[in-house]
Amino acid sequence: MVVGAIRRWAAALPAVVVAAVLLGLLAPGTAQAAPVSCDGMRKVRTVAFPNGFVHIYKTGGRVCARTFAQHPGAKRKITVSVQARGHVAVRKGRKHARSSPAVQVYAGHRCVWVKGWVGRDSGGSGWILC
Repeated sequence: MVVGAIRRWAAALPAVVVAAVLLGLLAPGTAQAAPVSCDGMRKVRTVAFPNGFVHIYKTGGRVCARTFAQHPGAKRKITVSVQARGHVAVRKGRKHARSSPAVQVYAGHRCVWVKGWVGRDSGGSGWILC
């Protein structure tokens, strides 16, 4: 009984390996995430606050935002958050001297709320692009 199960498993193993290799060859790079950038998008608004500003870009239904420090210098926490109405906010930040990473969301025709932080200072847009 155990010997029969081992033989069936050993006979199925090459088929599973071949299927895995073929899937790997047919769909290379599908699991890789592309770096987010606002390149090629139209700047629609700038939100200023005491220690920095947020540039907001849009193309089609996609909205992208990035926070910049007003006075680049020492590294500090710089963060940006974008929320399409009815969805969860997407937030990214890093310790950097000049800017945050870009955040891009699909908003369609929804309003968006963008907020940026440089150190402890922050600024928000309210609901815009409706």
